Amino acid sequence: MRLLVVVVVALTLAAPAGASEIFAVDATALTLQVDNGTALLSYTANGKRRHLLAWGAINALAPGAQLPQTSFRRDYSGGWKSRGKAIWARFANRCGPYTGPAVPFLVVACTAPDGTHWAVQAWQRLLPMRGFDPWKPGQAVMEFHLSHWSGPLAVLEVSPNWTYGGQWQGLFGRLTYSGAPVFGTRTPTAGKVDAYGRYVYIDTRNSVYGAGWKHDAGKVLHLRNGAFCYSFVPQVPPPGYPDSAPRGPAVGDLHRVTVMGPGVTPDVQWEGAPLGRYDPAQDDVYNALFDRLVGGDDRVCANER
Repeated sequence: MRLLVVVVVALTLAAPAGASEIFAVDATALTLQVDNGTALLSYTANGKRRHLLAWGAINALAPGAQLPQTSFRRDYSGGWKSRGKAIWARFANRCGPYTGPAVPFLVVACTAPDGTHWAVQAWQRLLPMRGFDPWKPGQAVMEFHLSHWSGPLAVLEVSPNWTYGGQWQGLFGRLTYSGAPVFGTRTPTAGKVDAYGRYVYIDTRNSVYGAGWKHDAGKVLHLRNGAFCYSFVPQVPPPGYPDSAPRGPAVGDLHRVTVMGPGVTPDVQWEGAPLGRYDPAQDDVYNALFDRLVGGDDRVCANER
């Protein structure tokens, strides 16, 4: 008899995990210009044309730096508050064609004369979990994220795996930046902000939740190793959801993991196919990778190996 694993999750992803790069939601007609380390973002939101200046941040600090995480200084007045005049009206764009790496959910990007990259990504990050359609306005918003970086992006390593003795399928992985794991010191919530903490957001395509991409879960990166793990098993929706009956397992024909980059670096993403019939030899390969990425002392992920 197969073991029925029902995971009860009380997590609601209501607030950004130290999301310094989120500058707008549901924006339209957006343009990006850059001059001498300052970005001008012009866009329409709530029926009003806005001109945001953002400057003073690049890349990210590693956990343990004991300093505030990198974040932009902002002036939503187009220059009146920070420069004493509306510099947006005569802004000289010196940002050229984008020459950086591919990033997901890209809206616009450019490369400045100093070789650094700027990008805007748009992402419905707060969709309800377990494949539910949004039933509150805030769940469907399109977030716009600004990033500024040089050098390599954060590295999101993800692998499929058979879990719980081969009965279920799952995913595991870790996020690193400049070779070091990315993690915070507390689980970010609406009332507890940690600019170093990050969630991975797990989506499934063409599953029991329905056609197309559906959001299934969010998992905080673990302390010290920057790792996560997840199994596609029957799960009870969080409190306050429209239905409390277990849903899933939502194995799709494709899976996706997305995470906000540390500091003001871009969001990064992984996509991969589901597993087929259980293969003990291949499971050994995945388990060896699990030990390298997650480690044997991560008790939260013990059953996901």
